[in-house]
Amino acid sequence: MSSRFLGLATSALLLGSALAGAGCQGVQGSPGADGKDGVNGSSGRDGTDGTPGTNGADGAPGADGTPGIPGADGAPGSQGPSGPEGRTPLDPSTPLSSMVAINFAGADGAVNLVDLVKRRVALQARGTPTEGFPLTAAATDTVRTVQGLSSNVVVRWLEPLSFKSYDAKTSPRFGANADYIAYFGDGWQEAGAPQFNGSGGAGWVWVNHEYISNSRPTLSTGASGQHHVLARFMRYVGVFNNDVNASKWSDADLQSYTHQYKRQVGGSWFRIVKDYATNQWLVDRGAAAKRFDATSGTLLKVVGQPLSSLDHKDDGTELPEGVVTGTQANCSGGQTPWGTLFTAEENVQDYYGDLESGWSGQNFRPRTTDPVTTNPFAAGANVSPLFAAEKSGQFSPTPNEDAASKNARHARDMYGYLAEIDPEAAPDEYYGKTTAGVGHRKLGGMGRAHWENAAFVVGADWKLLPGEPIVVYGGDDRRSGGIYKFVTKSVYTVGMTRAEIRQLLDEGTLYVAHFANLDNVSGIDTVGGAPGEGRWIRLSVDNDEDKAPNAGQAMPYAGNAEEFTLPDLTVGQALRDVSYNGIGGFPTDVDVRRALFTATVKIGAMELNRPEDLDWNPKDPSGTPTLYVAFTQHGQQTALRQNGTLITAALDKATNTWGARARTTYKGVDEAKTRTDTTGAIFAIREGDVAHPGASKTFSFERVWKGSKVTPGMDQTYVAANPDNLAIDREGGVWFGTDGNYGSSGNSSADALYYLDLDPAHKAGVDGVVAPTFGKAFRVVATPSDAEATGPAFSSDMKTLFFSVQHPGEDTFSSWPAK
Repeated sequence: MSSRFLGLATSALLLGSALAGAGCQGVQGSPGADGKDGVNGSSGRDGTDGTPGTNGADGAPGADGTPGIPGADGAPGSQGPSGPEGRTPLDPSTPLSSMVAINFAGADGAVNLVDLVKRRVALQARGTPTEGFPLTAAATDTVRTVQGLSSNVVVRWLEPLSFKSYDAKTSPRFGANADYIAYFGDGWQEAGAPQFNGSGGAGWVWVNHEYISNSRPTLSTGASGQHHVLARFMRYVGVFNNDVNASKWSDADLQSYTHQYKRQVGGSWFRIVKDYATNQWLVDRGAAAKRFDATSGTLLKVVGQPLSSLDHKDDGTELPEGVVTGTQANCSGGQTPWGTLFTAEENVQDYYGDLESGWSGQNFRPRTTDPVTTNPFAAGANVSPLFAAEKSGQFSPTPNEDAASKNARHARDMYGYLAEIDPEAAPDEYYGKTTAGVGHRKLGGMGRAHWENAAFVVGADWKLLPGEPIVVYGGDDRRSGGIYKFVTKSVYTVGMTRAEIRQLLDEGTLYVAHFANLDNVSGIDTVGGAPGEGRWIRLSVDNDEDKAPNAGQAMPYAGNAEEFTLPDLTVGQALRDVSYNGIGGFPTDVDVRRALFTATVKIGAMELNRPEDLDWNPKDPSGTPTLYVAFTQHGQQTALRQNGTLITAALDKATNTWGARARTTYKGVDEAKTRTDTTGAIFAIREGDVAHPGASKTFSFERVWKGSKVTPGMDQTYVAANPDNLAIDREGGVWFGTDGNYGSSGNSSADALYYLDLDPAHKAGVDGVVAPTFGKAFRVVATPSDAEATGPAFSSDMKTLFFSVQHPGEDTFSSWPAK
């Protein structure tokens, strides 16, 4: 009920009570009529508030308001420090050494590349030259070829060689500065020799990797050139995490870098196939490629020569006797007729130090009191070479004595050999490890030198001569270096297994070539122009049959006032004598083989002009099997006089001791002058006993081509200089590449590949010859930039000529091969 109705009821009740109290009580009358309603009472007070109810649900969000006006930009902050280079791929224009295929495209009715070139040479000789042949001398940043040929890059440095179990950090990649190439066509085994047998469209190839150009990083300097390319690439694939652009590297980073550096040299073994639709060669990355390098992942055994100590792996683990870690400085090589290959270790002194440290150029250094800088080959005692690795060598991470740097170094006498690779064996399968005659080795019996390559005596079928010993030739590629011949003790017989053939090389006899009437002034002419004559000298301390070439020859005392003659000694006596010709004694053949250059100079064998490459030609156009030699050039002083006596050492008459001698004029000859040959030459050497080269003790030689420089107004068509690698085609044609023509020819034309015409049918006076081409070199392929043309090798069908473009952009701009 409301408060209004409650107030009316209360008032009526109070009025009734008052009337009853005033009169007597009478008879109750009838009820009166109801009175009028009273006036409403005033409202009662409000009650207390109830408890609050629960909150209601949130309402829907309202619409966004209009964006405000952006504030003004703040002032730029200061430049922060440069961060490390990101993991970015190499610039597509980075110059990279590569393997190239020169492909026969078909022209002039020829059946292959060799036939095409020889047809055009024949036309040239008959007075009907082909336009654009030979290739014009020029310097471009491309690979150029004559008409009828095309080229393609097969593989570049740092590209993967196989997709099997691919890992970007560890899988095999094509190495640096490619050089020698050997082609093994699929199925060659059926013919018995790999040369010009097997498929011409698919096969396996070996490619050497010689070095990395420019400068590696050190504790105080950054990487430059190709070394910087390697560092950037390894950062990109996640091997390096440091700043590879830094001007100095930490010890730990240098250890990582040295390991990767070692992986870039050695050799690559991989399969290639020809795409007949495009006429181009490609890497078959589905095949299991292998890399052989300078790390302890590659192991070889030195056979025929004891070493100064046991070697070790890169982690310090000791290796068995004679087994050594890796191979490096791999220049040229040789494909054996039994299906292995030789890779030549040339400039090994850069990596662990020079064992023949007695020389500064061709100057023989004096003995000093400093055990580190003295000449350990000086007269007065037996030779005592330094074996420990130099701490500053290319493969020493740092000069420090920490375990990693020490383990990365190896003794000097473990390198500088002709190394035989068994491509079917794993890289760490050293010779004889599990099976006799299987695995990789170094031919210690042939000694240590700056080996450029190896050549083998074979018949017209490119196989070993039955009933004859194996004969291996090699050249010491240094100024004044020699040519050597190794003849196995036992003979080859038909039916021998490959392992049995290889074991023949375990023992043999070493000879050095003495070019008896070669002119010492030039090194490429003969004295008086007479036919070249030479003899093979058994290089042994036991050789007491042959006279030393300089025996009984005159040389000046110190001061040039008087002269005396060397004693009339045999080769063995001269080698053993502790002072003969101003050089210390070689008490054993082990000592001789360790230092071939010094031993050869001691006996007075004629110096040569850098014998770069040698190749045996069983089908020579002359009709006589011939050994060809490419002499790159000399251009510096010689160590010896024409008579084989040492120029920079002299005997003091008063004290009877040997000391250093300055180059002066002696007997009217200025001995400070350099050899005049600066453009190189190619020689042909023919054994005196043609049927039995191993037994031959004499040889004849002739110069078949001489390098040249451009002179004003000169026709440059046939100008070339500095011959390097050689190749012999299936018919006996001679081909060569050049190294340094770009800088020495006078016109800065690029290095190139040449065909050397030695066909007697193209000589002057022959019927039909109106423009003689005999003895001329025809430029067929030119390289880019300042690159070197190395490793020419034919496919088995001779429709392809493979070669390596080495060090493009090393000293001159290049963006080849831009992708």
